[in-house]
Amino acid sequence: MRKIKKRVFFIIVACIAVFTCLTFFGISTQYGDVKTTYIRGVDGIRWGIDIRGGVDVTFTPPEGVEATESQMDAARAVIEQRMISLGITDYELYVDYANYHLIVRFPWQAGEADFDPEQAVKELGETAELTFRKGYEVDSVGLPTGETAENIIITGADVESAQAVWWEENGKQNFAVSLTLLDSGKEKFAEATTELAETNGIISIWMDDTCISYPNVEEPLTDGQAQITSSTFTWESAKALADKINSGALPFKLTTANYRTISPTLGEGARDAMLIAGVIAFIAIAVYVIAIYRLPGVVAVIALFGQVVASIAAVTGFFAFIPSFTLTIPGIAGIILAVGMGVDANVITAERIREEINNGKSLNSALELGYKRAWAAIFDGNITIVFVAVILMGAFGPPDSIFAQALRFLFFMFPASTAGTIYSFGYTLLMGVLFNFFFGVLCSRLMLAALSKFKAFRNVKLYGGVDNE
Repeated sequence: MRKIKKRVFFIIVACIAVFTCLTFFGISTQYGDVKTTYIRGVDGIRWGIDIRGGVDVTFTPPEGVEATESQMDAARAVIEQRMISLGITDYELYVDYANYHLIVRFPWQAGEADFDPEQAVKELGETAELTFRKGYEVDSVGLPTGETAENIIITGADVESAQAVWWEENGKQNFAVSLTLLDSGKEKFAEATTELAETNGIISIWMDDTCISYPNVEEPLTDGQAQITSSTFTWESAKALADKINSGALPFKLTTANYRTISPTLGEGARDAMLIAGVIAFIAIAVYVIAIYRLPGVVAVIALFGQVVASIAAVTGFFAFIPSFTLTIPGIAGIILAVGMGVDANVITAERIREEINNGKSLNSALELGYKRAWAAIFDGNITIVFVAVILMGAFGPPDSIFAQALRFLFFMFPASTAGTIYSFGYTLLMGVLFNFFFGVLCSRLMLAALSKFKAFRNVKLYGGVDNE
């Protein structure tokens, strides 16, 4: 504490000020119509559907059906394909294998006036229509036409399974999709491939009205086994194609277990109310801690402001090691609650400093002992919140998140239907508490120690103590 220089206070305040500007405004360049973003500002925050409005639906197989993981992956492929065909690319899709849940969230489309969410949900849950057709003739919008429209070789009902496979040849990994047909499709497929192999023709594969692959036929395939190869295949792309083909062979239709819509007006109104409440709460807290704790209160407000800015930065994607995050209304509540934890840390420290001064300690000793003796209580209080946040993210987050995977053995019975709401709350709460350790403990300690070096700030009354001289 004695080695800290006066200028440390100004350095920290300047860093917080620069950090605030970068977080709120970001850094980007515009060259013609091309905009390059280096640091995202608050205008790049991805709002959850509870704020911008949208549809939240949970699909399950029919009652009594225990779907395998491959069938759940295939069902996901159906929904992904249909979301894209509907022009919806900004969506969230999670698979809860333990509870056979598919959770889909997608926002209202900008400027959409006649969008029917109930019809969209119905279309998403329908069984996929998979067809193998002769040739690859399409019209101007990509729909099958001519020979391709008229000649369906087999359908998804004739496919037993599809799986991604790989092998190594000459030191290079090769990937493909291996098909196994049912007896109902073997003869039809054999006739078509025998005919097309003579001209190296094409068999196009369609999911609903979208072509997902159009491989050439190199030889007759008469045993009900086929392999789709491509020099551009990776393991991921081969598995994606296999999942799409399997989706057409699903023995069940997805049913809607949970469904809700949120209007943009309602969501934006709730967001604005939360933000106004947060600003009012911060101002009230600032006035209170400054009035009660004086100089330590001023430092606490600066540290709290830095903590809030850092929490927002963790949502926008400011930090390279933390991706951008979807912010929901509970997520905003998590930021506000984390501010409360920050206040608690500063209050504990200020009270300890006041006690040490009133016990006759010098100012320097009181500051050092105050932070030292407050640390245990601050750490205990904050680390328990960290545990709670991690548990919330593990129990109610996306099944493929690091927290869900780590705690899967504990929370396998929890469906992921609340991911995006409870998960967002846990995330912002976790980030806020972690930043509290940095700003509320480290930075506030450095700032207060630096201010205590100024002669004008050596009066113990400024720290809540009683001047015994």
